[in-house]
This record gives sequence, structure tokens and C-alpha cells, in this order.
Amino acid sequence: MDIAKIDGANMTLGAPPNWDEERDGTCFALPIRAEVINNSMPSLTSAWKPTAEELARLNAGAPVHLRVISRTHPPVMLEVGEVPVDEAEAG
Repeated sequence: MDIAKIDGANMTLGAPPNWDEERDGTCFALPIRAEVINNSMPSLTSAWKPTAEELARLNAGAPVHLRVISRTHPPVMLEVGEVPVDEAEAG
């Protein structure tokens, strides 16, 4: 998956503390939208676009995997975003 800029992005996350690029690999900047949902729940939303190969696998029925780099699994949500207006008009 490729990082995409989410509409309404208001923060950019960088590498976590103690990240060692030589040991851990490259940690790319991630544009996010920090917001409160349901009047009380803080959330951070990022956007991702599948590559052509990934899209072909998804269309063939492959599942989406979510990997959390942690010893515990925080609450998460996955959803499909809206089609960008410029792409919708081009089709």
C-alpha cells in the first residue's frame, strides 16, 4: 500500500522515538487527520492506496491485513474512503 494524503490532514507523524533506520528500515512521514468522533472518541485517520498489484489481489478476493507494531492491539477501524472527485469525473 502507498501512503496517500487524507482530506483534512492536520498532522504528520514521523518515526517513533528510538527508531533506528539502519535496524528498523525507513519510516516514512504519515499525514493524518486528528479528530474527535462520536463526540468523545479521539481518533487518528490515515489514507492508503493499493498498488495495481494489490488492487488485483483484492479484486480476486484477497483479504486486507492490518499489522500493528506493538505487544498489544489497540482498537482500530478499517473502511473504504470516498472516491476523489477528480477521479470520479475522469471515469
